[in-house]
Amino acid sequence: MGCTQSKIENEEIVTRCKERKLFMKDAVTARNAFAAAHSAYAMSLKNTGAALSDYAHGEVQNPQLPTQTNSNNPPHYETLPPPPPPLPNFPAAPLQRAATMPELKLPKPDSKPSDTIEEENEDEISDDEMGSSSLRHRSSRRSGGGSRSAKLEVEDDSPPPPPPRVKRAGGKNLLQIFIELDDHFLKASESAHEVSKMLEATRLHYHSNFADNRGHIDHSARVMRAITWNRSFKGLPNADDGKDDFDSEEHETHATVLDKMLAWEKKLYDEVKAGEIMRFEYQKKVAMLNKQKKRGTNAEALEKTKAAVSHLNTRYIVDMQSMDSTVSEINRLRDDQLYPKLVALVDGMATMWGTMLEHHKSQSKTAMALKSLDISQSPKETSEHHHKRTIQLWIVVQEWHSQFDKLVTNQKNYITALKKWLRLNLIPIESNLKEKVSSPPRPQNPPIQALLQAWNDHLEKLPDELAKTSISNFAAIIETIMQHQQDEMRLKAKCEETAKELERKTRQFNDWHSKYMQKRIPDENDREHSGDDPHDEVVIERKLVVETLSNRLKDEEETYQKECVLVRDKSLASLKNHLPELFRALSEFSYACSDMYSRLRSISRSQKPAGN
Repeated sequence: MGCTQSKIENEEIVTRCKERKLFMKDAVTARNAFAAAHSAYAMSLKNTGAALSDYAHGEVQNPQLPTQTNSNNPPHYETLPPPPPPLPNFPAAPLQRAATMPELKLPKPDSKPSDTIEEENEDEISDDEMGSSSLRHRSSRRSGGGSRSAKLEVEDDSPPPPPPRVKRAGGKNLLQIFIELDDHFLKASESAHEVSKMLEATRLHYHSNFADNRGHIDHSARVMRAITWNRSFKGLPNADDGKDDFDSEEHETHATVLDKMLAWEKKLYDEVKAGEIMRFEYQKKVAMLNKQKKRGTNAEALEKTKAAVSHLNTRYIVDMQSMDSTVSEINRLRDDQLYPKLVALVDGMATMWGTMLEHHKSQSKTAMALKSLDISQSPKETSEHHHKRTIQLWIVVQEWHSQFDKLVTNQKNYITALKKWLRLNLIPIESNLKEKVSSPPRPQNPPIQALLQAWNDHLEKLPDELAKTSISNFAAIIETIMQHQQDEMRLKAKCEETAKELERKTRQFNDWHSKYMQKRIPDENDREHSGDDPHDEVVIERKLVVETLSNRLKDEEETYQKECVLVRDKSLASLKNHLPELFRALSEFSYACSDMYSRLRSISRSQKPAGN
């Protein structure tokens, strides 16, 4: 039996069906990863914009925040009210913050960011819950596509800065430029929401409901159980009333269609393998019958063997007809369910990348304003809070780079798996028996074939490396700024330490000198000799120690002040040079994607589903 099984597994038709099943399994896995990467990429765009805005707040003194009353009117600047008093000391609970990033646990600069991604919270909160009218503008702009998943954090107890004054838009400062960039990041992120819904990015995807390969499985029953479960999951009516509404598939999703196709592929593989075992047994009986005829076996034995041959032939025919039904169902799902889902995905992607292109082009223009940026409002030193926001930006941009890579890679994997599956799917499954037991194969040229072929070819040529490298370079630039800030803050700490030491030494000297002078008050008889006191050298020596420390502090403070200016200049120079390059690369990539999906949309619209 072991030899028979091994022989069956090596049969071409069985091997092909096994590969079909594995390619569909790969497609299910890649589609789930693609959906997750797409959602995470949209979130990373939103987070990058918020982190840039947070960073810019630390680079500008008395920032002017734009308050836009109507999205159709140009922004204007006005004096904002001071922040509200601190919140009561209620138990800690996550709140959502409109204008800044979620609270992050900031690792040391040499540590790597976590790969964990949280689904965005689709719940919204009202302006009252924000607690500050100064944030309401940012809240209203973010509430349209789901607010950021964020926490309200308190970094320190320092008093809030004075409210900004009206600026009568001259040149823009860094904060105003970065807020515009943040706006476009947010809107680009929102443009991905419709595709995320198509891909069911927020739904948990188990690796197929039909992934159990232990022993024999009644895949037909598993398919029906999954369909019933899926109906119940979506809250559809008639889940258990026995009514036959199975043919009504308007509620099927991209994910469930693939799951069903994988189930039918597993069923086909089992049927083909069982059919080949049946064929092997049939051929053995036929060979036995022929030997009996040559040997002149008695009529009763011959009739018994003939009956066995006839019975196996009948069972084989029935099995092949069942297999034909399975093939037909797979092809029906391919043409009537999967293909329309792919067409809808192409349409959504074409719209999304067209919108992304417009926003990245706008960002490219906005970033050019950095060339003429006035840094007169920049602070003279890096605060601890600003340094943390810089680390946060570095982490977020690294995550953006990671999700960009996953987005491109997983989409390629998905389309490649479908293309490989389709190549085998289009090869007819025929019987190896001489008798014609299966339906005559019809030449297949389904519309999904042209779409997948073109999609795969376009993805192979997609110029993603330039955009990926630009995001990576931007992360490296932020890391360099972060390191400059660390050098500056080390000098500040050194100055503070020296200042403390000078204060201590000065206090010690003054205490000593007071006591010393009291002891050295001469009496009237020695008053004429008081100017020749040799112990005055002790005073001079001790005073010199204090003066030397004071001079050292002045030198360190001068070095620190120079470093502060240098860090501001280096930070601005890095942003001036690399941000326009980043958005130029993103614009080029978005254009390539927009063009690709527009071409695929034309292909899909020129095709007609099979049978129409």
